[in-house]
Amino acid sequence: MKIRKRLLLTLFICSSAFQVAVAQETQAALVPLPSIDDFSKGKDGWSFGLGVGIEYETAYEGSDEFGLELEPAGGLQWRRGNDVFYWVGEAIGWRGLRADTWLFEALVGFDEGRAENDSKKGYLDGLGESDEGFELVLQSRRAFDSDWRYWLVGRVVTGGNGNLGLFGVGRRFGEKLDGSGSEVNIVAVFHDSEYANKDFGITAEQAAASGLAATNIGGGFRSIGINYNYRHYVSDNWQIYGEALYEHFSSAVRKSPIARGDFEAEVGIGFIYMF
Repeated sequence: MKIRKRLLLTLFICSSAFQVAVAQETQAALVPLPSIDDFSKGKDGWSFGLGVGIEYETAYEGSDEFGLELEPAGGLQWRRGNDVFYWVGEAIGWRGLRADTWLFEALVGFDEGRAENDSKKGYLDGLGESDEGFELVLQSRRAFDSDWRYWLVGRVVTGGNGNLGLFGVGRRFGEKLDGSGSEVNIVAVFHDSEYANKDFGITAEQAAASGLAATNIGGGFRSIGINYNYRHYVSDNWQIYGEALYEHFSSAVRKSPIARGDFEAEVGIGFIYMF
């Protein structure tokens, strides 16, 4: 009888230890959000993911033309505890988790601007090339609890072409804490006049060259948007991800001749292999 009790106790301890190990493994992601790349698998040091995705999206801000585009996916990361430094595409940045419910992020990215040939139908002819440049993005999310089921989000984009800000709320679906599952964010977007005219303004010189009416847009409300993200681990090293975005422009933006559509939208899917 004593041997059986000891055996049962040993099995119980081993089972509990296994459950704890599994629980720790499922919390490997810095935050359990599908929109946040995390290739670290809970380990400090370097990690690397490489993949490819395909997107179906509008050709430029305000366009009513759509097309398919291949995009690289993944990135290089270095993690130490609750801090991750990363290099993804044309952006380099940092994100950090504080007090289990605050996620802060700062990155520098490159804005490729807009070219006349972005419109295959010639709607941008005469408008010239918009300026390329670097942008600073500052973002924070505040979860209502440590499992990141609901949160508030705020983001500021600033650089040589004005300023943009968004504020919204998010909701995570699924029970796993490894970054898989899905999430949805609903946001309101605002811009200053410089940023607004970067995408939708038409100077007198551009109007003369293009035949479009000169347009100057003031700062304020830009759009309301909804974004959906999905991530699933096919195996220990392979993951599939998806994203869908819809942004409906304000009446002030829709008055611009550049805004041939009332919205911007994109849908994408891809695979990433984690080394």
